[in-house]
Amino acid sequence: MSKDTKWDAIQRVLNQHGSLGLRHFKLLRKLGGGDIGNVYLGKLTGAECLFAVKVMDNEFLAARKKIPRVQTEREILQMLDHPFLPTLYAQFMTNKFSCLVMDYCPGGDLHVLRQKQLSKSFSEPAVRFYIAEVLLALEYLHMLGVVYRDLKPENVLVREDGHIMLTDFDLSLRCAATPTLLKSSPPIKSPKRVSSPCTDSRCIDPFCLQPAWQVPCFTPRLESRTRKLKSDLAAQSSPMPQLIVEPTSARSNSFVGTHEYLAPEIIKGEGHGSPVDWWTLGIFFYELLYGKTPFKGTGSDDTLCNVVSSECVKFPESPMISSQAIDLMRRLLIKDPKSRLGSVKGAAEIKQHAFFHGLNWALIRCAVPPELPKFCDIRSATLDICLHNKDDVDTGEHFEFEMFRQNF
Repeated sequence: MSKDTKWDAIQRVLNQHGSLGLRHFKLLRKLGGGDIGNVYLGKLTGAECLFAVKVMDNEFLAARKKIPRVQTEREILQMLDHPFLPTLYAQFMTNKFSCLVMDYCPGGDLHVLRQKQLSKSFSEPAVRFYIAEVLLALEYLHMLGVVYRDLKPENVLVREDGHIMLTDFDLSLRCAATPTLLKSSPPIKSPKRVSSPCTDSRCIDPFCLQPAWQVPCFTPRLESRTRKLKSDLAAQSSPMPQLIVEPTSARSNSFVGTHEYLAPEIIKGEGHGSPVDWWTLGIFFYELLYGKTPFKGTGSDDTLCNVVSSECVKFPESPMISSQAIDLMRRLLIKDPKSRLGSVKGAAEIKQHAFFHGLNWALIRCAVPPELPKFCDIRSATLDICLHNKDDVDTGEHFEFEMFRQNF
């Protein structure tokens, strides 16, 4: 992402002023809020670049003992360089606020986008597109030793080109990861055929070395060519080596996540690792297709009980879903993390599932998105946060402190 033109705009401000702060951004409107801060749409002064500016109240974070979560998110963002993950363009602090400057996604999030669909759910081809891109983002995170732990539609944003961006990493778990290249085993050699002629006059096997209709004088040449053809085909069909990036040694006992998405091992307090991301991928998959999560109860306790005690996942009769999609969801939602699809080889084995048959993973960024975001005039955006007088911009704090605190 280093060739993004927004880097040039940031660098011009740094060259001109020596530092970057809130005074260099015109905050247009609030995009959303989370447990540790609020995100605003910010326009960089003197440029036409838009950014998502995450602003966090230092006093609030210290009082709620959330500073470690902010540090985790900052450290992870600094590591990322991936088309489906956010770019951290800048970070800075004032006496009152900590700020992160990231990509702005005009398409909103998949939760809001799903609500706009006529059926409150996406079509299966659209879900295949979103699931595939989320899977690649999770694969990259696991390669870096990051277990995401907070996958849900609200955390999957839509970029201006219709592709996705995974966001919010304050609940993520950092661990050691050792990516390995698993070499493919040599192709199994076919047993040698008997030299006696084939007696079946209906034989149409292209690799049959001695068909009943062969002419004796051409047999050596035919046999030689057939053997060469078999050898060439075997070489072409030999599987490529697999990159295994799953951090199987990751372990945590923290109770984190959204109730409807929590894996059984988290609820039971048995300790959990990277397979929780494949469980949440299964829940995420289900919600995009059916417009609801599979274990939701009348309340939080009821939901957690359903996750742990329900014997199997129930799939509604409508809409009609392919057997491949249902099979993938079932295998992702296996309650035993050791038996769950992806628990050993991670994304490498999930990508081989029949649901993704025919998908060119290397060219997924060239795929046509299900929907492109609708753009609005930036100048019409309303400013819903209180700003200081422009004469006070040198302090680096554009907010009326008490007004800002009310947003938390």
